[in-house]
Amino acid sequence: MSKFKKKTSASQEIPTSALPDIIFMLLFFFMVTTVLRETEIKVEQKIPKAEQMKKIERKSLVTYLYIGKPKQTEKFGGEAKIQANDVFIEPKDVLLWVAKEKDKLSEQERDKITIALKVDSEAKMGIISDVQQQLRKANARKLMYNTRQLVNTDKENSLL
Repeated sequence: MSKFKKKTSASQEIPTSALPDIIFMLLFFFMVTTVLRETEIKVEQKIPKAEQMKKIERKSLVTYLYIGKPKQTEKFGGEAKIQANDVFIEPKDVLLWVAKEKDKLSEQERDKITIALKVDSEAKMGIISDVQQQLRKANARKLMYNTRQLVNTDKENSLL
């Protein structure tokens, strides 16, 4: 007696013609937004844990110096080395390296450069002191010592 009849369940297919376009757009998005490591770290690092930490305001003003024993000890020896970008340098070359890094920045940002030292915990203090002296001569007085990040738990601090 009803005027309306129930429709029989007809299978509706999902249109897949736009699927390749969507996959390509996602692939392109991830290719564009992925940041690759700029430098290959050539020194070993066992970084000590921090007592306190502070967040960096502008990461674009941070330049890294790595100090530690080379990973290829048979080629470079077992003593601690200084790695700037992808090359090993001597403490006397730090002054020139800082000048090149400052030249990459704009005139207003040159005095705001931060040198981040990633130093192996087993490195001798002599090479670190030499680097610090050269950084003073280069007027790069804003230093940051990188460390392993702490995670607070209820019982104790644990390392990541």
